[in-house]
Formats: sequence, C-alpha cells, structure tokens
Amino acid sequence: MNPIDPKHYSKILIRGTNWVGDAVMSIPALREIRRIFGHARISLLVRSWVKDVYAKAEFVDRVLEFDNYGRHAGWSGRRRLADELQSEGFELAILLQNAFEAALITWRARIPRRLGYARDARSLLLTDACRIEPEVRKVHQAFYYLGILYGARLLPTPPWEVTDYPLSARIGVTETDRDSARAMMRAGGAKHGQLVIALNPGASYGGAKRWLTDRYAVVANELTRRYEAHVILVGAAAESGLAHEIARQMSPPPAILTGKTTLGQLMGVLVLSSLLVTNDSGPMHLAAALDVPQVAIFGSTSETATGPLSDRAEIVKHPVDCNPCFLRECPIDFRCMTGLTTDMVVLAAVKKLEGSDRRFEG
Repeated sequence: MNPIDPKHYSKILIRGTNWVGDAVMSIPALREIRRIFGHARISLLVRSWVKDVYAKAEFVDRVLEFDNYGRHAGWSGRRRLADELQSEGFELAILLQNAFEAALITWRARIPRRLGYARDARSLLLTDACRIEPEVRKVHQAFYYLGILYGARLLPTPPWEVTDYPLSARIGVTETDRDSARAMMRAGGAKHGQLVIALNPGASYGGAKRWLTDRYAVVANELTRRYEAHVILVGAAAESGLAHEIARQMSPPPAILTGKTTLGQLMGVLVLSSLLVTNDSGPMHLAAALDVPQVAIFGSTSETATGPLSDRAEIVKHPVDCNPCFLRECPIDFRCMTGLTTDMVVLAAVKKLEGSDRRFEG
C-alpha cells in the first residue's frame, strides 16, 4: 500500500474515542489531523455521551453521533450506521478507537483507506495497520493517539521525542450550555462575584481512583471558611451517593449538581468555577481542556500517563511503592489515598486560589 498522501483526500472520517477523558486526550491528534489535511472536510464519529466535548471544536467540520442505544443499537443498527457512512463517500477513515467494531464498521462502509493500530484482531480489516511503538507506553496517553499518525508516516518524527511538543487540548463551551450552567449555579446558591469551588469526588473506573469522601468534606469546609466560597458537587448520576455523603458532613451545605447536568452543562459549570478539586477522571480532563484551575488527586493511576494537559493543574499524590497499580479496587490497605492528607490538598488549593481573580459571573 502506498503512503497516505494528504492532498489526495478531501473527505475524512475519524472514529473518536468512547470516554470523556480519552476524548480530551485525543484532541492533540485531532488537531494534527486538521493541520495535515488542511483542505479536507473532516467528520468525527463519536458516541452520544461525549459529543458535547467537541461542541465548539474548530478542528473538525462536523460531529456525527453513534447512537449506540437507539438507531445504531445491535447488529442491525451497526449495519445501518455502516450504510449511512458509505453514503457519505468518505475516502479515508482514521480510527482513534481501538475496538474491532470500529474497523468492521468502516470496512463495511467501504471506505477505501482505513488507518488504525494493528490490535484487537482487526489488522485484516485495515488497509493501513500500524504498530504501537514501545516508547508510547512510557509517555502521556495523548501520544498514543499521535502514534497512529506517526505509524502512517503522516508525522516525520515521533512526537514523544520532540522537546516541548505542544499537547494542546483546548476546547470551548457553547453559550447555551454556559447560560444553562449559570442558571443552575444561581439556583443552587452561587452569588455574583463569589468564589466557587467545584468538587468531583467520583471516578468511573473504580474505587481505587477515589479519595476518601470525609476528606473531601474537610477540604471543602476549610476552603469555605477561608474564602467564604460556594461549593458545588459535580459528577455522574451513579456518583450521587458520594455527593450526598460529602454534603452531610459540610456546613454550610453545598449545591449538589451530581447527575443533574448534561456533559455540556457540566463544562459550563467548570468554566464558571474558580477551582475544581477532583480525582483522576473525565471532569479532570475537561477542566484542563477548558483552562480551569484544578487540584488533581492521584492514587492508583499515573499522572505521567493520564495527567491533566494543563499548566493550571496542581497534582497531589502520596508516593507509595505499589503506585501505579491501575487496579479498579485496592487489594490491600489503600495506602496511596489514606496517606494523602487534607492538609496536602488544602495547601494545593490555596496555591491555586491565592491571587486568582476568577469569580462567579452570575
């Protein structure tokens, strides 16, 4: 197969990643695709729950929804999706998602060139199957997606070998979502000019990524006392129990928006907040991409691999011999999180808040 010559492709499909954090970490690769194929019309296919990440993205021309629980559900839905894609006349598909299904759908859609990693038994479905460079496993996950472009010789040099490679993941929020978030925050008690602190105590991967709820409450109470701040709890609906557990230990009580926002509204809440205190999670990556100051708490995972792509983030962790283990649940004594004190997190939060002029614009 001949190398991919960018000037020969005018209609490109990118199969995006399925989860919010991965969606943000793939943005540097999306920006490179936009740069490389500057004249092309680029469409991005993603699941419905991550499409708001790209609502203001200038690096794609269109976002297509993979309606996994609706019109594209099951094998008949996958065939329908492939038929829809075939009718678009795409000339090249770039698969940032790893799954066999992603390759199968683009193969069935008869897209002539199909680029992605040679993994998950899908090599025969790809016209351009590239290997995963061993060095990619040792650097930030954003380079994993960029590695696909290097593997296809669309980048001349391994990005991870470039000093200060610009891992830009910056995104924006629609005015509709910002206005909706503002109204929700006002209804929850936030006042114009007030310092607002958002807490994200959840993490979908598992309990090993979650700092203790009682310590979140202590931090929130201390920051409220110091700054007369308004605290808002955010996260997915499945994490509402964590939010209420923290709220019961707080005085004054916080506003609980956990499970009550769309992804776009959550992005609006983050943009309107002064600080996010969070575990390694989707909201952590969103805050980084939205240029929101944050304190990011790491336990079982590695900030080298999945840390926030932002110079406004303060990483807090308690180093232990078994970190990173990448387990969903700790099989021993949870020492990486129990050893991380409230004073450490408060100190990091104060560092981000002192001198900050970010106040709620209500």
